[in-house]
Amino acid sequence: MSDTETRSDGRSPQVTDVAQYGLAAFLLAVGVVVVVDARSLDRGFADQPVQPYALPYVVGAALLVLGVLLAVATWRGDTPEAEGGEDVDLTQGSDWATVAKLVAVFAVVIATIDWLGWAIVGAFLFAASARVLGSRTLLLNVAIGAALSLLTWYGFYVGLGIPIPAGVLDGVL
Repeated sequence: MSDTETRSDGRSPQVTDVAQYGLAAFLLAVGVVVVVDARSLDRGFADQPVQPYALPYVVGAALLVLGVLLAVATWRGDTPEAEGGEDVDLTQGSDWATVAKLVAVFAVVIATIDWLGWAIVGAFLFAASARVLGSRTLLLNVAIGAALSLLTWYGFYVGLGIPIPAGVLDGVL
């Protein structure tokens, strides 16, 4: 059957998406690593029927099942529908100036997070990224960024007990 003919059921000819096999292999490899690594965990300390060490086995098994299902679906000829790009002009090139500006924003965040702390740097990250991506409401962006960074700082530091740098606001937060 040539590429221009249609099948007897009216569908176009079967096309194999080789990249899906690569993704299936990646899922299988990660699943194997997770399951093998889970074997090294301690048996746990809780007195519940389901111990904390069971979660990596569940995640690893899910990855293995998804990898197998994706490989089978690819073998059967299932391919994802191509993106139409309705709101994106696919004939235009990449906007490397915007990418460079975002890289610069991330570089500033990485360089200053220990000194300034997440509350300040998080607000800067949101406001600067929004500005680079086209927003012109600077005060609103800073306010939203400050609210989000404070909420995430308290959520991680107080709620989860994960220390996030407070920086210059160490005694204030």
